[in-house]
Amino acid sequence: MYDFITGRIRGGGYAIKGAWLLIKHEPSIQVQLVLAILVTIAGFYFDITATEWMFQLLAIGLVMCSEGLNTAVENIADFVHPDFHVKIGVIKDVAAGAVFFAAVIAVIIGAIIYFPYIFYTL
Repeated sequence: MYDFITGRIRGGGYAIKGAWLLIKHEPSIQVQLVLAILVTIAGFYFDITATEWMFQLLAIGLVMCSEGLNTAVENIADFVHPDFHVKIGVIKDVAAGAVFFAAVIAVIIGAIIYFPYIFYTL
């Protein structure tokens, strides 16, 4: 039982370290983090509903996770084949495409949440 608990704590430490490395070294994550902070501030300002908070947080998590996975895919691809290779390029493009889908969905969710607050309160 002790090994199980210490293993989970150690695993949590690795996860926090990985999140910190992403924030510290990846410009795309840094941009997404700033945007996440801004929409969080907007959520408090407009006093969005609990349901809207759930969708907003889900969208933030979706984008941040996909950015992190994209970074991992790119780093693995660069490690496996540091020189240009067409198939590696396709793999990287597909991973970036996944981030694009997540970002588009997040923008749509943000628009659905905030357009009524911005345009109907004027």
